[in-house]
Parts: sequence; structure tokens; C-alpha cells
Amino acid sequence: MANLKEVRDRISSVKNIQQITQAMKMVAASKLRRAQDKITQMRPYANKMDQMLKNILSNLEGDANTTFGIERPVERAALVVVTSNRGLAGAFNTNICKAAVTALNGELKDLAESGDVYVVCIGKKGYDYLRRRFPDLRYNTDNIDLFDDLSFEKTAKVAERLMDAFEYGTYDKVMVAYSSFKNAAVQNAQLVQFLPVVQEKVEKVEGSNLKADYIFEPNKTELLEYLIPSILKNTFHKFTLDTNAAEHGARMTAMDKATENAQDLLKGLKLAYNKARQEAITTQILEIVGGAAALENG
Repeated sequence: MANLKEVRDRISSVKNIQQITQAMKMVAASKLRRAQDKITQMRPYANKMDQMLKNILSNLEGDANTTFGIERPVERAALVVVTSNRGLAGAFNTNICKAAVTALNGELKDLAESGDVYVVCIGKKGYDYLRRRFPDLRYNTDNIDLFDDLSFEKTAKVAERLMDAFEYGTYDKVMVAYSSFKNAAVQNAQLVQFLPVVQEKVEKVEGSNLKADYIFEPNKTELLEYLIPSILKNTFHKFTLDTNAAEHGARMTAMDKATENAQDLLKGLKLAYNKARQEAITTQILEIVGGAAALENG
């Protein structure tokens, strides 16, 4: 049984930790509200634009074309890993990194072994995790602190560089590992193909020779040159907003559980303290009684 001082010190330490986790939970909850508002407003628009992009690319007849929808043999690939800069968020970062590892050990395995996978890290945790396990890969850390000041202008620049590299043939495929926000308690790690755009099969419209029901105005080629990069930038921005909201949700949940665990630990420590205190009092009483009896007998 630990002595009273040790138990008191542990109780004091746990209380301090509980105050910290409680404060971190409140901060995460405050940030989550803002992040959740942004992604819930952005997601319907981004999803609709992404659906429209896939539909358009699936129905190009040759009078207009774009390199962003062309499948070609994959000789070099880029893997964008979107994680956070900070920990204390449960398994949030680990799950995203596992999704990236699934790609590196799966469809990108041969390229990874030959050093033809370029890892673009957004967030320090993903870089630290992958660097230890795949030291031979090439890493880009130019945007590792993107979440310190997240904005569409910054994410659009990253998307532009990826699109330019794909268009010029530097990469033949671009994949993104990120976390999709569902609610404060649920975040789903995702691995998606960003480029080339995955095309969908569209049935022909009845009574028409066209497979899609879009009317292009002005010229189709001119419109697509502006529309497709714009949609891709919005899609990439959605990846970052999703991950940002998921991070705060995961951290709020983790700190809430940590606070509850601290409370449970305090209960056990207080019981141990009261038991040790009672034993000390009983020992003192026995010593006093024993000393008094000894004096009487003497």
C-alpha cells in the first residue's frame, strides 16, 4: 500500500491532467463548430461538381478533350497524405496513415519499391509516420503546415501543382489519403484517386444521341479548360476541410474520454487514500493503546 503522500501526489497530478484534457476538449469543440460549418456548406456543392465532372468527362466525343480524364500506364505516381500537425486525437492520424500504407503496399507497391512514388505531406504526423516506415521514398514537405492557416487560395495552389505535374507527365496517377468527417465521434479514413478523374458510365438519354444532358455555352473546349481545373481545386479543398473537421472531432472525443478516465482514476485513488488514512489512524491508536498498557504494567 502506497503511503499517504504518494497517493496525495498522484491525486494532485491526475486533477491537473483532468483540467488540461477538459480545456483541450472545450478548445476542440469550439474549433469543431467552425470547421463543421465550413465542410457542411462546402460538401453538397463539391460533391455535385465532382459528379458533373465525371459525367462530362465520360461523354466527351472527341470535339473536346482534356488530359485530366485520360488513363495512361502508371510509371510514376504521387500520394498526397492529409493529416494533422498535432496528436492527442485518438487513432485519427494513424487511420489516415494506414490508408496511405495500404496504397503503398497494394496498387503502388511496385512503384514504391522502385522509388517512383512521390509523397506529398500535408500535416506533420503523416510525414513522421511514413518517413520511419518508407525512408527510401521521396517526400515533399512544402505544404506540411497548410493547416496553420487553411484557406482555399493555399489549397488551390497545391491542387494546381498536382494538376500541372499530371498534365506534363511527371505523375501518371495522383491519389489522396484523407479523413472524411461524419460527426464528432465518427471519422472515416479515405483513399481516393484524384487524377486521372475516375469516369462513370452514363446511359444514353432516351430519344437523343447524347449520353449527357449538358448544353455547353460558349465553345465546349474553351469552357472545359476553365471548368475542369476549377472543379478539381474545389474537390481538393474539400479533402482538407473534411480532414480539418475530422481532426477536431477526433480530438474532442479523445479528450472527453480522457477526462472521464481521469475521473474514474480519481475515484479509485480517493478510495485508496481513505483506506491508507484509516489504516494510519488505526495504527496510531494501537500504538497509543499499547504504550498506555505498557506504562500501566510497568
